[in-house]
Parts: sequence; C-alpha cells; structure tokens
Amino acid sequence: MICDMQFEAVLNASRTMPLLSEEKINEVLLAVADAAEAQASEILEENKKDLARMDPADPKYDRLLLTKERIAGIASDMRNVASLPSPLGKVLDAKTLPNGLEVSKITVAFGVIGVIYESRPNVSFDVFSICLKSGNACVLKGATDAADSNKAIVKVIRQVLKNKGVNPEVLQLLPPSREATAELLNARGFVDLLIPRGSQGLIQYVRDNATIPVIETGAGICHTYFDASGDKDKGRAIVNNAKTRRPSVCNSLDCLVVHEDRLADLPYLCAFLPEHNVEVFADEAAYKALVGKYPANLLKPASEDSFGTEFLSYKMAIKTVGGFEQAVQHITAHTSKHSEAIVAENQDTINTFLKIIDAGAVFANASTAFTDGAQFGLGAEIGISTQKLHARGPMALQELTSYKWVIRGNGQIRP
Repeated sequence: MICDMQFEAVLNASRTMPLLSEEKINEVLLAVADAAEAQASEILEENKKDLARMDPADPKYDRLLLTKERIAGIASDMRNVASLPSPLGKVLDAKTLPNGLEVSKITVAFGVIGVIYESRPNVSFDVFSICLKSGNACVLKGATDAADSNKAIVKVIRQVLKNKGVNPEVLQLLPPSREATAELLNARGFVDLLIPRGSQGLIQYVRDNATIPVIETGAGICHTYFDASGDKDKGRAIVNNAKTRRPSVCNSLDCLVVHEDRLADLPYLCAFLPEHNVEVFADEAAYKALVGKYPANLLKPASEDSFGTEFLSYKMAIKTVGGFEQAVQHITAHTSKHSEAIVAENQDTINTFLKIIDAGAVFANASTAFTDGAQFGLGAEIGISTQKLHARGPMALQELTSYKWVIRGNGQIRP
C-alpha cells in the first residue's frame, strides 16, 4: 500500500498535538504566513508548471492560478486564523454529581482530518491552518492538476514546522493518484474524518466509496428567486454579484428563478451580465423576454440539463415560474442544499422562504456570494457543509472539534 507509512506517521504525530500550546500554534501559523510570502516566487514557479498543463479556457484555470496578490491574501488569512480564539478546551457542560464526581464535557480535536480537493492549491494552506488551529493533524489529497503547486506549498509548511520544533509529520500530502485516493477513502484507524472539497462528481464518489466518516462540502447549485414583490434594483445588483464576482466558486449563482409577472424586468435584471460574457440558458418564456434585449450570441434556449447544473463558469440558467409555490418546487428539485436566495419586499413571502427552503444558508435580498466563513464572522472555513450531521454551512474552527467527557474523582466506586 503506497500510503501506509504516511498514515502511520500522521497518526503518531497527531498524538503530540494536544501538547502544543495555543501560543506555539499561533507562532507556527504566523511563521508559515511569512514563509509563504517570502517564498512566493518559488511557489509561483511550480504553479506555472501546473498552469501549463491546463487550457486557460477551462473554468478550473482560475481556481488553479496563484499570484503574488493571492499568496498575500492567503498569508493574511492565516494571520487572521492565528488571531482567532482557540476552539479547544471549551467547557460545554459541567456538574458535580451527588457522589462527588466532577463531570465535564470539553471540546477536543478530531485527531486526523483528511481532505480531498481538486484544482485549488490555496486549499493546502487553508486546510493546514484551520486544522492546526483546531489541534488536528491533516492528510491532503490534491488533484493531479495542482500537483506541483501542492508539493511546493507543503514543502514550505513542513520546513516551518521543523524549524519551530513541531513534528512535520502532522501534515501529509498524498500522491495525486487514484490509488492514493482509494487508500484514503479506506484509512480506517488512521483518519478520523474525511472532507471532500470539489465538484458534485467528486463528492458523490467519496460518499459512495468511503468507509470512514465523511462530511460533504463544496458542491453548490445555487438559486436566486426574484419574486413578484422583488425590487428590480436590488435584484439586478444581486444577480450580477452572485454570478460574476467569482463564477468558479461554489457559492456563485447557477439559476435565476423569476416570477412570470416580472418577466418584463428580466432584461433589466440581466443588464450587467453581458459585460462578463455570461451565457444564459433561458426557458421559453424567459427566452422571449430577452430576445433582442440580450446579446444573441450569449442567449440560448434552456434544456432539462440546464437546471440542476453547477456551472462554475460564466453561464447561468433562467427558470420562469407562475408563483411562489412553483419557485419552491423548482429549487427543492434541483438544490444541492448549499445556498439559496430570494429577492422580495413582501415580508410574509420572505419569512416563508427562509423557513421552508432546505439549505445550509438561505438569504433574503442578498447575494449568495456571502456564503463564506470569513464573511459570516467565523474567521475562516474548511468548506461549506451541505449535509446536516455534525456541521452545516461554513465549517470553521468549532466544527473541526468533537468533545469528550472528563470525570474527576477521589476514589469513588460504583455500587
């Protein structure tokens, strides 16, 4: 087995993590942030090798791309993580029993967290920083697309760990092979929790094949419903931001659902999209409303495949509905339970939407682009959970902890 030695090493190293002080953890994070900026040129050289193997027209190209500015942003994020309070050692419950036993429920790290991700080398820094801050060792399994970038990043981090007297084996980068993926999915006894970050296909594959606990994250099929009561100025700004701010990320807009009574406003709602060459796949009613008012080369008739698709690019579907109930039905049928939004002024409609839509994050009169741990005031995130077990929505430091019961006695025995 190609990864056995790495699994053994990270498991053994994880047992030293509870002995690291919060001060030492923060010291390491700040040093890695400094090293990332100081060695940006070396990282970018390796990133160029990855980029050279990918078509610039590929939607994943932007995810793969690193720049000095992006590395500076990553370093800033790591410094932010260092400034956050530790999630470890929090007393969730405490009591003294009649027999004198002192019983407390205390947050602890999971132990070893595995993360499988695609063409986003920044994830290597992100996962390491959040895992270290929450007291976890981590196993990274990146894609072949980002193999050289990930190697360079992990080399920088492990050198800092060694320099700071922390066992560098707390961070493992597996080979970018299918065999390594299979071994990670079945690393029982070594990896406590597995988090896939990437496409719906990746997440489905992990869910179907893993024999260790999994939290599903990443896949975002996001809708925005423009209600009969919606404000068109708010709607235009929200649609543009949600679709074009960064189309390759999971919180970007995939489908605009519009009330049939507001079809006349559809060209206005989409007015900014041509500036970004957004290709629109419109159903029959929406197509008629846009013909002659949206660039012909960017306007296409929708097919059934247009709905329930995570585009991750400058593409968007439009669905016309006869009312609120139809909007809810369409969203419910196609959602990945990531982020859903409504643009409306009717407060009863808004409140009903927020109550009945089943997603990790639901928005009223705001862009789905805000689904992000930092934007929610959590400081950082390891991904967006689209399931309900243990964690939901942005998974920050607290979501990377479990708890254990600690009982202190003075010789008590049970009768």
